[in-house]
Amino acid sequence: MEYRKLPRGNEEISVIGLGGGSLAGTAAEIVPLLEKALENGINYFDLAPSVKEPFKAFAQVFAGCRKQIVTQMHFGAVYHSGEYGWTRNLDEIKKQFAWQLELLKTDYTDIGLIHCIDSDEDFDEVMNNGLWDYLKELKDAGVIRHLGFSSHHPGVSRRLLDTGVMDLLMFSINPAYDYRRSDDELALGEADERAGLYRLCEKNGVGIAVMKAFGGGQLLDAATSPFRQALSHAQCLQYAFDRPAVFSVMPGVRNIGDLDVVLQFFSAGPEEKDYSILGRFTPQDMRGVCVYCNHCQPCPAGLNIGLINKYYDLVLAGDVMTVGHYRKLSLHADVCVKCGHCEARCPFEVKQEARMEEIAAYFARRT
Repeated sequence: MEYRKLPRGNEEISVIGLGGGSLAGTAAEIVPLLEKALENGINYFDLAPSVKEPFKAFAQVFAGCRKQIVTQMHFGAVYHSGEYGWTRNLDEIKKQFAWQLELLKTDYTDIGLIHCIDSDEDFDEVMNNGLWDYLKELKDAGVIRHLGFSSHHPGVSRRLLDTGVMDLLMFSINPAYDYRRSDDELALGEADERAGLYRLCEKNGVGIAVMKAFGGGQLLDAATSPFRQALSHAQCLQYAFDRPAVFSVMPGVRNIGDLDVVLQFFSAGPEEKDYSILGRFTPQDMRGVCVYCNHCQPCPAGLNIGLINKYYDLVLAGDVMTVGHYRKLSLHADVCVKCGHCEARCPFEVKQEARMEEIAAYFARRT
């Protein structure tokens, strides 16, 4: 295992952490996975699983080694029903945090994350509902050692960075989201804005923990990859490690087999990690596939077409937590008026009207 430090901390944090979003099953099933992670030097654990049961495994495995691990707790993720949910209600957030501390028999978390700040409305709510003051109080008291936030939105992320108190950003980084043509004719996935965010984090001494390094699994399969060609785990990991300010990548693993595949990164040779093949991909290779570039904007109906597509693709790839992110959108796919504007502007010839109908029907079935 290799280790990097947060710019504003002294902790040695494993460059591969353990994302919690894919953990499911019983505590007895999850304990061996966590134990193997520890045995292989992983000491950075994200405590936002898709269901409540893994917390029992966290408590069992972390007992006796609290000072050797780095915990990341999310302020806004809740588990009232046993399933993952989210809230901005301060009382609910306080109860969830107190429950986690008691269960893990600890009086602090190494990293406290404001959960999923993806819109200006999210930002304003956090700043005005008491949560911001509560988090700063916890930080001043040492109950939170490092304060951070998770986001998928570069613009909103900059607003949090402007507060000057953030130590960490958890952000989705992978070639599909960052992709752009080398001749600059197309800036796909808002590449300039995303790259600028990484550089700003590095300049300001804010570390980046990476989520979605494999695009929810999409990039690992030619059938689902927007590049129409599969990338390897090692290529995706190396790509993330090479971005400015990144100190750790936190892939979601479901079982020991998934963990073994991720750990093979350290025995992979340079040629296995080489992602220069990305330079050969062109928009022609991605015809008919939405890459979330937002060239279709502005939508006359006000839809965020790229984000709707992204959330749908992630849910199909098995990221069940993304259902909640879709629900949070102010406008959903069923608002599409089929005016043809997006299809006329799409550089990849995506049939977005049919796509919006498909997405609307899918999420309607999940209600």
